[in-house]
Amino acid sequence: MLDTEPDLSKTLFSHIDFTSGAIAAVSGGSDSTALLLLLKQHLDRTAPSARLLAVTIDHGLRLGSAAEAEAVAKLCAERGIAHRILVWPGRKPSTGLPAAAREARYRLLADAARAEGIGLIVTGHTADDQAETVLMRQARDEGLAREEGLAHEEGLAPDGGEEFAGTAGRGLAGMAPATLYDWREWIVRPLLGVRRAALRDVLKRRHVGWAEDPTNSDEAFERPRMRAALAGDGVQRMADALALASRVAAERTQLGLGAADLIHRYASQPATGLIRLDPHLLSNGDDRAAVYALRILLATTGGVAFLPDRARAELLFGRLRGEFFCATLSRTVVDFRRAGIFLRREARGLPLGAMVANDAVWDGRRRITLDDRSGTLLIAPLGAVAARRLAIADEEAPQSLMRAALAAEPASRQAIENPGLPQDRPASQGFVARPVIAPFARFLPSFDLAPARSVAELIGAPSPPAPPFRGHSAGR
Repeated sequence: MLDTEPDLSKTLFSHIDFTSGAIAAVSGGSDSTALLLLLKQHLDRTAPSARLLAVTIDHGLRLGSAAEAEAVAKLCAERGIAHRILVWPGRKPSTGLPAAAREARYRLLADAARAEGIGLIVTGHTADDQAETVLMRQARDEGLAREEGLAHEEGLAPDGGEEFAGTAGRGLAGMAPATLYDWREWIVRPLLGVRRAALRDVLKRRHVGWAEDPTNSDEAFERPRMRAALAGDGVQRMADALALASRVAAERTQLGLGAADLIHRYASQPATGLIRLDPHLLSNGDDRAAVYALRILLATTGGVAFLPDRARAELLFGRLRGEFFCATLSRTVVDFRRAGIFLRREARGLPLGAMVANDAVWDGRRRITLDDRSGTLLIAPLGAVAARRLAIADEEAPQSLMRAALAAEPASRQAIENPGLPQDRPASQGFVARPVIAPFARFLPSFDLAPARSVAELIGAPSPPAPPFRGHSAGR
């Protein structure tokens, strides 16, 4: 049910914990301006001591953007709201501009949150935005399906990728009510059940104006084209899109809970970088959840940001049921033998030795923390020669596989050249390498929280912070 009651502040924020404060992303448009005023009203009534900082990102893409940011600053000053303007510096890309601007916006918002010690960012995405997102993804899926059908008719096998193929089903859930950014800050979208028209009514009643971004009507971009298509007789189409998003979100969350349970029951880590799957996973009775778990583990082991294509993962899963074999998918070697199903990073394509800065992510799999955090350190894969020096006593996995996995781990030159390496993991002189869950490292939608937690526990990664919802449950 879409929320259109006059005093939206009474219902929109009651489930959110603002104990640590909030960063409100305010562009000056109607949605974010209404968000700011409603949030201020809620906090004044329920948590007057909670910190609220409005942040406006000036992307520098239009002549009027700086004036719009100053208008937000004036609005905030009139209402006693702390405000900051952050500018996206540097040259802008000639292609992929919307995606680059979105990435810059989230990065700058996260920087502001960290500077203030606030772990919550609130954005003004509405039901209109949600419907547009779902319909755009649906159109991409349909286009991909047509391309794949033609390719199969011509005897071609498309490479595919999670960018499009993996969004079928998963992507139609739309934007999550909360998304963890960079494994640190929660981005919360409390207006996903509210129509833009209702928010503009709020502003009109308060005699508050807003800025109109001309790029929102520039049909050179995908979203404005979809927005224009819905502006006419699109009421039923929008309702259908929102219903689809709600249904798929529930299914995706449930699938994630199933995958998390299977990872907990059937996956172990005999050595750093090596995951063992109990073959009973193949006959657990829930193939969809098992394939989903396999996809997540493949991407995590390989350090790949996108899950492998679902069709390819299903083929791999089916083949695992029939024979012992060795194959590679998503930079991950899948080695099925009597001792179990083993996943490890393939040796091909590992990073060359290079100077690495503190907090960098190495090979998509390890976050590097330097002992000297102000400098850099030469880091390279440990390599097979150094891995052979390791004395390994664990009998859960073949020693050859454990050494192969450890050979792909990051090491300093001192560790590679030092023959006195400790048992079961390479020495990392000068730095610590912590596991990263690649498919969820940048953006972790709350739909996928349960499997992300299970994988974190499995590989020893930090557990993601709990979402800022009162009475939340795992994976929701």
